[in-house]
Amino acid sequence: MDRSIHETVVKLTGGESLGKPTVIQSLWSGYGSIFRIPVIGSPISSAIVKQVKFPESADSNDRGHLRKVKSFEVESAWYDRWSNRCDDLCRSAICYGSICVDGEVTMVLEDLDASGFPRRARRISESELDAVLSWLAHFHVKFISEQPDSLWTTGTYWHLATRPEELANLRDTNLRKAASAIDHALSSCPFQTIIHGDAKVDNFCFTADGSRCAAVDFQYVGGGVGVKDLAYFVGSIFPEWECERRESTILDRYFALIRSACERYNARINPEELEQAWRPLYRFAWADFHRFAEGWSPNYWASNGYSVKVVRSVISQIAT
Repeated sequence: MDRSIHETVVKLTGGESLGKPTVIQSLWSGYGSIFRIPVIGSPISSAIVKQVKFPESADSNDRGHLRKVKSFEVESAWYDRWSNRCDDLCRSAICYGSICVDGEVTMVLEDLDASGFPRRARRISESELDAVLSWLAHFHVKFISEQPDSLWTTGTYWHLATRPEELANLRDTNLRKAASAIDHALSSCPFQTIIHGDAKVDNFCFTADGSRCAAVDFQYVGGGVGVKDLAYFVGSIFPEWECERRESTILDRYFALIRSACERYNARINPEELEQAWRPLYRFAWADFHRFAEGWSPNYWASNGYSVKVVRSVISQIAT
């Protein structure tokens, strides 16, 4: 970590000096690192620094590189302009500040471990499952009908318009032909909100008892329907057979929490109408991710598994 970043962290945290940083993880494809840094002489005992550094091999004209660059700019905008609207029911880390030089972003963030969210789920418990469903429901209602200014117009890293290579690689010709119709069904729904865009279980931090959670990694936050986050989260925690077995109960619980969130936030929407619009799109959201995953890594899903059944049912709906 260079001297200017060190001085920035000291200034933003109100500390006197910093301890030795510890690398938490490297960013995808070698685009930097995330550090935990002890802060000396401040009420803030430690901070998280997400530092983006472009690889020397990065091609400034490459679609993947440009997508990553924008994702870091979006995340910085999320923390600067949006995250302070989150409350304890859709907790996001506090951002102490960020700097951007030539597209390389450094964000100085609250250490959620120190703030009471030290647990990461490997095999998710029922309480942790409910905590994330509650987080998603409250997040989606909190930002219902908001325009995603400075965020992705369409959230998620697998959005069709940003993944032409994966679409071209898709061997399922029926799904390739249906991809635009699936995307249109999701984007034309009248109930749009802000979605996390990468709501896998790895991006949630839990309290020790698993009753509450906070989310991190907002690189793909943007517009969309809430069931996009829900379908992706469910797929990140269960094998396919369990995704199939739990589909109805998880949807029931999510929409019960949506109703609670509407009451809490005095949302000017009818939760029953919202459910009528979003529930059928859960499988469209699943098929939308399946389209990306199969184009990115053929045979990502089992050939006779739940995901294939979902895709077939969605294509059948489109055809009728």
